Amino acid sequence: MNTHCTDTLIVGGGPVGGSLACALASAGISSVVVDRVPAAELLAPNFDGRATAVAQGPKKMLEQIGVWQALGTEVAPIRDIRVADGRSNLFLHYDHADVREDALGYMVENQHLRHAVLTAVTDAPAIMYLAPNEIDALEHSETAVIARLKGGDHITAPLIIGADGRNSFVRDHAGLELTQWPYHQSGIVCTIAHEEPHHNIAHEHFYPAGPFAILPLTGNRSSIVWTESEVDAADIMALPDDDFIWELTQRAGDFMGALEVVGPRWSYPLSLQYTKTSTAPRLALAGDAAHGVHPIAGQGLNMGLRDVAALAEVLADARRLGLDIGSTQVLRKYDRWRRFDNTMMLAATDVLNRLFSNDIAPIRMARDLGLAAVNRIGPLKQFLMRQAMGLTGTLPRLLKGESL
Repeated sequence: MNTHCTDTLIVGGGPVGGSLACALASAGISSVVVDRVPAAELLAPNFDGRATAVAQGPKKMLEQIGVWQALGTEVAPIRDIRVADGRSNLFLHYDHADVREDALGYMVENQHLRHAVLTAVTDAPAIMYLAPNEIDALEHSETAVIARLKGGDHITAPLIIGADGRNSFVRDHAGLELTQWPYHQSGIVCTIAHEEPHHNIAHEHFYPAGPFAILPLTGNRSSIVWTESEVDAADIMALPDDDFIWELTQRAGDFMGALEVVGPRWSYPLSLQYTKTSTAPRLALAGDAAHGVHPIAGQGLNMGLRDVAALAEVLADARRLGLDIGSTQVLRKYDRWRRFDNTMMLAATDVLNRLFSNDIAPIRMARDLGLAAVNRIGPLKQFLMRQAMGLTGTLPRLLKGESL
């Protein structure tokens, strides 16, 4: 049995937990990262079959902490976004040139993002990565958290951080209240290859069952995020490949030429959940452990990475002042900083999904006219683009590409 003393114990070594450990390491704050999934399994191409949209602000942070560089060429920029209500001729077009950025965001396959994060984590001397492992028992004192791992080791730290996803052990052990409700929808996810180039344009169509997104990947490939009712999604997932492609083409259209599914299809139940507070004595939550949203705007991971930037800055500033980084005073600042942004994003994704996932004629007409109006109002459209890119509000230094 070994006892490890560290500045922070981070539970969850995925993109949020791993990025947080790297951000803290850049400020001289040490971490032990515990993850229950073996690294080899986490890096397997078929681990979850998803790709992730990374906004401009979080991308700047990943560059600053050494994660983005490890992605190399495994990144596809999103230069334009076209939003339409089903087959309506009225649409909303976002163009990267309107905000003078090289891209609105970037698509990264999760397997490559996980690999880049793990590379940065294992290269950092200030980070100890323990996987596969889990917490077997957790105790709090006035000055520290003491965790006993299933492997027998003990970890002592002034602060534990839950970055362990929607089913967070850290959150549940602390008894933090969780508000949640299901959408009775499922997200069907797969990667397709297509004849025609995507020109780095992302498409989102709103159908009565839910949004249908075509997101550019490297090469002539795209990621599909397809929302259906739970019952219909199960039927679609059970279709043979040819019938599945036919159903997909009915929603995507034929502008990409012949389509082929590359790799497995995946389906996930969709729900909203959040905690009223993301902190407790000597504890903080980040990412899906604190909030889980509908994928309608591709903001789930970006919310988590904004958590990372804010928490890392709060802890780094506290350390410079000689404060206890696990104190209520320090953690309250993090909770206040992230509360408004997270609440607004939770509300926005929920309202968008409810507004567009129906076929009520007056509502359909109003939203079509709304899309067309926003498309014609340049300043409003630019604000919405910069908001989605994570470039508005009181930004932590890392989201501006600055060091801690």
